[in-house]
Amino acid sequence: MDRSLRNVLVVSFGFLLLFTAYGGLQSLQSSLYSEEGLGVTALSTLYGGMLLSSMFLPPLLIERLGCKGTIILSMCGYVAFSVGNFFASWYTLIPTSILLGLGAAPLWSAQSTYLTIMGNTHAKKAGKHGKDVVNQYFGIFFLIFQSSGVWGNLISSLVFGQTPSQEALPEEQLMSCGASDCLMATATTNSTQRPSQQLVYTLLGIYTGSGVLAVLMIAAFLKPIRDVQRESEGEKKSPPFWSTLLSTFKLYRDKRLCLLILLPLYSGLQQGFLSSEYTRSYVTCALGIQFVGYVMICFSATNALCSVLYGKVSQYTGRVVLYVLGAVTHLSCMIALLLWRPGADQLAVFFVFSGLWGMADAVWQTQNNALYGVLFEKSKEAAFANYRLWEALGYVVAFGYSTFLCVRVKLYILLGVLSLTMVAYGLVECVESKNPIRPPTPGQANQAEDAEIQTKM
Repeated sequence: MDRSLRNVLVVSFGFLLLFTAYGGLQSLQSSLYSEEGLGVTALSTLYGGMLLSSMFLPPLLIERLGCKGTIILSMCGYVAFSVGNFFASWYTLIPTSILLGLGAAPLWSAQSTYLTIMGNTHAKKAGKHGKDVVNQYFGIFFLIFQSSGVWGNLISSLVFGQTPSQEALPEEQLMSCGASDCLMATATTNSTQRPSQQLVYTLLGIYTGSGVLAVLMIAAFLKPIRDVQRESEGEKKSPPFWSTLLSTFKLYRDKRLCLLILLPLYSGLQQGFLSSEYTRSYVTCALGIQFVGYVMICFSATNALCSVLYGKVSQYTGRVVLYVLGAVTHLSCMIALLLWRPGADQLAVFFVFSGLWGMADAVWQTQNNALYGVLFEKSKEAAFANYRLWEALGYVVAFGYSTFLCVRVKLYILLGVLSLTMVAYGLVECVESKNPIRPPTPGQANQAEDAEIQTKM
């Protein structure tokens, strides 16, 4: 097996184990800890921490620890969050959420940087186009990674399904489900009753063990990226400390990045909507908490399959076609969710919506990362840090207004942001079509950056 592909698989399976735990917990937070909005507040705090760390931590940690060290350290924050759920309260979930959030941006930036470097390195050796190999590697990663939602949600459904908590739902409660839901964030209903504490502890034990295994796998089997860089391009002098620190913000001088900030912002908003509103106001409200895992399995499975499919198809169709497909699919789902009144006798419809949402989300996950890696190849760490910053802001907003806005209003917000996102993305594609010779050679790029730094100083 090719060495680059082997390392991609190690990263992918490490993230599979880690997010089998975190993905399952995230899907259940709004339903499991609905009292006083603790669950969504913890998630909002988590992504607030990710927002702050995106501003400066990723470039610094990647430079000091390398991609491997950054991934290992950040994963420990996810394990701490799982442990914090054993003693769920404002004094445990909020601090561990902050810890996880601080590690999330460096984790994803290191992962994206690692795959991009691996893809470009392999492309040079094999005589292929770098963007094609990078697309393929991201497709492989997200195929494996998105399946974590299948396993995490399957585990939660099997554990909680031992003592079903659903009771007969009165018609007046069903009337408040779906787009009409405005009060569920502050009121516990029959369908949101918590499972027994013993079952909760069993689930948390499984999730914590999965996270620990992820840390051990990365530590034992992943090759440090600095070794790969030395093999392919020799030793390089490290940039100055403040240059690394400010690189995240200096990249905003590129107009393309300013236009692209809506892509990760929308990505965070739509994932936040699915994790909090759809699971709580549609699935849990009408069916019960034990169905959340099964519905999210459909989302994750569709997402995983489409991720690898898009990685292959993009070589022939280009990314524009895929972005249009994702936008049209999400637009259709939002309009349908506004009109649909969920009920327990419409079980298949819950799975259709989650599957279509996963099909569209696969576009944002694979193509957004590949787009940033290709357009900002010379500033990968800073570009991916900016990506995580705006995606985290999307999560913060989605979870932040979760407790006081009606679901209908949230869907209108998503529709508006999606429309603006596609307009801004179209402008970037127009700019790229007029400037086919991008980016400049490494020597020119370094000389220009050094001149700009000296001018600023």
